[in-house]
Amino acid sequence: MCGIWALFGSDECLSVQCLSAMKIAHRGPDAFRFENVNGFTNCCFGFHRLAVVDQLYGMQPIRVKKFPYLWLCYNGEIYNFKQLQKQFGFDFQTLVDGEVILHLYNRGGIEQTASMLDGVFAFILLDTANRKVFLARDTYGVRPLFKVLTDDGFLGVCSEAKGLINLKHSTSLCSKVEPFLPGHYEVLDLKPSGKVASVELVKFHSCKDEPLHVVCDTVEALPSGSFDLETVKSNIRILFENAVRKRLMAHRRIGCLLSGGLDSSLVAAVLLKLMKEINVNYPLQTFAIGMENSPDLLAARKVAAHIGSEHHEVILNTEEGIQAIEEVIFSLETYDITTIRASIGMYLVSKYIRKKTDSVVIFSGEGSDELTQGYIYFHKAPSPEEAAEESERLLKELYLFDVLRADRTTAAHGLELRVPFLDHRFTSYYLSLPAELRVPKNGIEKYLLRLSFEDSNLLPKEILWRPKEAFSDGIASVKKSWFSILQDYIDQQVDDLLLEKAAEKYPFNPPKTKESYYYRQIFEKHYSGRSSWLPHYWMPRWVKATDPSARTLKHYKSATQE
Repeated sequence: MCGIWALFGSDECLSVQCLSAMKIAHRGPDAFRFENVNGFTNCCFGFHRLAVVDQLYGMQPIRVKKFPYLWLCYNGEIYNFKQLQKQFGFDFQTLVDGEVILHLYNRGGIEQTASMLDGVFAFILLDTANRKVFLARDTYGVRPLFKVLTDDGFLGVCSEAKGLINLKHSTSLCSKVEPFLPGHYEVLDLKPSGKVASVELVKFHSCKDEPLHVVCDTVEALPSGSFDLETVKSNIRILFENAVRKRLMAHRRIGCLLSGGLDSSLVAAVLLKLMKEINVNYPLQTFAIGMENSPDLLAARKVAAHIGSEHHEVILNTEEGIQAIEEVIFSLETYDITTIRASIGMYLVSKYIRKKTDSVVIFSGEGSDELTQGYIYFHKAPSPEEAAEESERLLKELYLFDVLRADRTTAAHGLELRVPFLDHRFTSYYLSLPAELRVPKNGIEKYLLRLSFEDSNLLPKEILWRPKEAFSDGIASVKKSWFSILQDYIDQQVDDLLLEKAAEKYPFNPPKTKESYYYRQIFEKHYSGRSSWLPHYWMPRWVKATDPSARTLKHYKSATQE
């Protein structure tokens, strides 16, 4: 996890512009480099490093003797770099996984490069010999990337939008800063002036398609075409374990977030099992946050005892949670209601990890709800086919919601997140299964995933079959959810009259509640006029919901009242 930043064709003094690069310093607390591009005095790279692999030669932009005309700035981890090196006979100069991007590009161009990378990544690749700039981002946008391109060809690229919004340019205030789309690469021509022109934006991978890099995966071909339940369950276990195994690549201590729900518990259990197999010489630290005796804390305690992790509990103080709202919104760069609610706990537990422990590489369960139909409203899906379509929609939008939350809350404290449920091969296999296999069954969401691990003894049965809790709800007590505590506080902060006139003040995505108004005010204070970063609020489908919390849905109420 790092912070990347680059400018091409800047009219302003680069020493002034580079102040913007310091806005993402939290992403790389170990080192910083600012480097001009030879022959292009108005082009430069900025890089904030969190040293996770090759601590000696890991600074960026990466340049190697073999390709002196290539410059690479990337944020991410390429899990199959050794397999690619072996398959194509690449001669590496460093131990940095990202070096493989240079060799792949030299061998087969940008399309093959982006398609063959098994990992999470956002990168800027400059080829001065062919006068090209390339941008690319992984399938689910696990690593963030933003860009701004003016009409006259000034390009700014950054891991977070906050590193671009204050850039200076002669023609005007900078044009629209926008997220770079996941699963895409862009080709731009670099002119002698240092300015650029976009040539094409290409989608190189869709979540349903089996990735091209399967050919050099460590797991061989699985039985395909058979949807026999035992075969399917076995394949799910094999691919999920493989997803966790490949993410063990790190020279820093590994930890795991543990809410006590199915997803993080499965990740923690498999992670600890694999760490034992490779004789990692330290215990796995797991981390839970919640109010005293909250459902999440109690469940996480049970899981930690079962798997034998070194467990840490962070007690959420209501006042501390409320005080964190503004810094959380600044970190997130969104005003989405459910994202902010869930981020407060994750932000505070990440703060604890950074201050009190030496764990840096943090595993988490993001992506499972979208992939395995874990949200409670999936019980209301009109048909398995519509549920499958909704699952794909949620996965495509992860970069706006849960993946955004997971990245920003951890990166704000210099931690690196790893999310095995979003492994390319695991997700494409799960999405290839018949729609009726993936729907909730017997009133239980994620039924197939639970069933696949039922005989593994990885988790206690009551955890494996524990009903879904929204993270923002699970950290609170059963009697009063975190979102209702927030709403009680915000009720005092926002006047009724302000809410009545909300649509006039904020015509795009107008706030409908005091809570959303309060968040929007803070967002506009830091990112005025940038409301289009959030195309729509996250809301459940097929139910008449006015609030995104699971606790407001009838299914949840009936389950908790039994």
